[in-house]
Amino acid sequence: MNKLLMTALLPLFLAGATNAQDKKPLAGVDIHTNAVCDMCKSTIEKELVYEKGVKGVHVDLAANVIHVDYDAKRTDPDKLRTAVTKLGYSADGTAPDAEARKALPACCQKEGCGMPAGTH
Repeated sequence: MNKLLMTALLPLFLAGATNAQDKKPLAGVDIHTNAVCDMCKSTIEKELVYEKGVKGVHVDLAANVIHVDYDAKRTDPDKLRTAVTKLGYSADGTAPDAEARKALPACCQKEGCGMPAGTH
């Protein structure tokens, strides 16, 4: 009976072990940005999670950094940086998309809220 039970359960154990090996840990990237207020943080965290492959987003306003956890099979850091610029924010020195910036809340478009003077 034990041999029969073991023979029946062995494929299930092997399948579970194979699935665990197939799952790779998430990749992560820190993107330096111009977000400085709670409205910026909210916008980025709510919108960036809709990008393909993104599993988690956290904005650190004190450091002006967006930390993104993502599936490396579905996206990469360059695509994530582009997604940030399309939201209207800078990403690792790349300027934000001008039209997207105009669509941000009024407080986020002012000088001092993420954009140095004279860069609007």
